[in-house]
Amino acid sequence: MNLHEYQSKQLFQRYGVPVPRGTLIAAPEVAAAAAAQLGGSRWVVKAQVHAGGRGKAGGVVLVEDRATLEAEARRLLGTRLATLQSGPDGLPVGSLLVEQPTAIARELYLSLLLERATERVLFMASAVGGMEIETLAAQAPERILLARVHPAVGLQPYQVRRLGFGLGLDGSQIKSLGVLMEGLYRLFVECDASLVEINPLVVTETGELIALDAKVNLDDNALGRHPDLEALRDPTQEDPREAEARAHDLNYISLEGNIGCMVNGAGLAMATMDLVQLHGGAPANFLDVGGGATAERVAEAFKLILSDPKVEAVLVNIFGGIVRCDLIAAGIIGAVREVRVAVPVVVRLEGTNAAQGLQMLAESDLAVETASSLSEAADKVVKAAGRHPGPDAEERGQ
Repeated sequence: MNLHEYQSKQLFQRYGVPVPRGTLIAAPEVAAAAAAQLGGSRWVVKAQVHAGGRGKAGGVVLVEDRATLEAEARRLLGTRLATLQSGPDGLPVGSLLVEQPTAIARELYLSLLLERATERVLFMASAVGGMEIETLAAQAPERILLARVHPAVGLQPYQVRRLGFGLGLDGSQIKSLGVLMEGLYRLFVECDASLVEINPLVVTETGELIALDAKVNLDDNALGRHPDLEALRDPTQEDPREAEARAHDLNYISLEGNIGCMVNGAGLAMATMDLVQLHGGAPANFLDVGGGATAERVAEAFKLILSDPKVEAVLVNIFGGIVRCDLIAAGIIGAVREVRVAVPVVVRLEGTNAAQGLQMLAESDLAVETASSLSEAADKVVKAAGRHPGPDAEERGQ
């Protein structure tokens, strides 16, 4: 789960990480009051969306007076901001973070993430801040500093000093860096984060370290331990189909292809997507209905898949282990009838009672094609998608 910048900065403050003074507004009419509360004569206006690259897209602006502040608030609020990360449709701007500007002497980069290969929390830092870390890693990997924290001993002073020297900080700044890194590490562990990023972490003209931006991603699987953090979720920033899937305990991720995939098991879903790609197709989604698939869940899965206008064919690949394949087949038949599926459907069943399940599908009055292997199923669905023009929403029964 992603947090907005203002939410991330609220967490930063809780853990002693310095951030600029700011206030959140959701209407242009309160812009002047926000400016008066912050003081000064210049302010930075930041659109709150779950995407990077806001500055390049006009979502981060420096204003010189209250009239311009209100005008920028009117320009941004209620619109959709399209960045390189959000895609062409953009994301809705429902609030703005108004901050006092910071006198910047240098821009640095600092982040924490889980490095699964070493089972450590990894600090990444660079003296080159303000640019995409992926670009820096590709063009100048030697400029990225790393520190791996052992969970049994925690962050060590020598690791702070090594990063501090590598970033070109002086003695007092390295001490401040230690306090900041310790706070970020506690935030990462205690909040079950998967990513914490500051880009840029700035050195001010007076030598202070301040988190000018903030990004926090939380582990969805741990949100049950953090109802206060789960309450920060902003569904307007998420794909509606993914939010709907979560409500039905389905694991769904939208992709860019035209072949809908319904599979039980994440590993099998990945293999299915790979085979579709190998046969010249492009998956429209990742969808794992889980090991305990039921007729109701299969029906909801079909609805999700067909709500994507790009889908021109559907591949169902089920391994009957916990649930028998004949029960899955019954669920598929019921779901196809209920949802009025108007695109080609290819089904491959394997496992317990697979033969009975395939026979049920073959004897139904539905235009459902079966396959005996995953490779055959992938080949059939790619060819079917190529022949099908793709129905509109009315034909799909939406």
